[in-house]
Amino acid sequence: MKKQIVDPVQLTADLVRCPSVTPREGGAITLLETLLSDAGFACTRIERGGVSNLFARWGKKGAARSFGFNGHTDVVPVGDEAAWSLPPFGAEEKDGKLWGRGATDMKSGVAAFVAAAIDHVTHSPPEDGAVIVTITGDEEGPALHGTRALIDFMREQGHQPDLCLVGEPTSVNRLGDMMKIGRRGSVNMWLSAMGTQGH
Repeated sequence: MKKQIVDPVQLTADLVRCPSVTPREGGAITLLETLLSDAGFACTRIERGGVSNLFARWGKKGAARSFGFNGHTDVVPVGDEAAWSLPPFGAEEKDGKLWGRGATDMKSGVAAFVAAAIDHVTHSPPEDGAVIVTITGDEEGPALHGTRALIDFMREQGHQPDLCLVGEPTSVNRLGDMMKIGRRGSVNMWLSAMGTQGH
């Protein structure tokens, strides 16, 4: 395992330069797989329905606790490239910002948590813990072969994390003004109704 420090800003730029328009991987998953493997993560590519996904785990299966990060590297189509003021996959810096398709949604989030995960396991590895990183390539499209494929794989292999942070950007009035629990409006619950039946 190589001791490494990953610069999240540079990694964001490297990811933005990958033309990963759904469902094309564009080199983004490959880049992350290489970085995580070099840091000691066991990586598995989950290919389904023409979509590439990545499952990466540091720490042994059955660890006392595990924490997961989840995100996506696919982006929506560019549209009319002539209408762009900067190249969509150029990752150019202007006015203190990094510009390009996926810079916000969500290659910067992926870069931040991959850099944090690598830093954590390299410099202060948990004694009886595991870190899991899952990256999908199908969030911006039909979303049939990304997260679902990863969940199926984790269930089959017994890799579900105890907690998972999904770094998908969201806001109501201004960027970063809220945090949500859950994803895509999904909720699971069990209800018991006691009393007399009525109509």
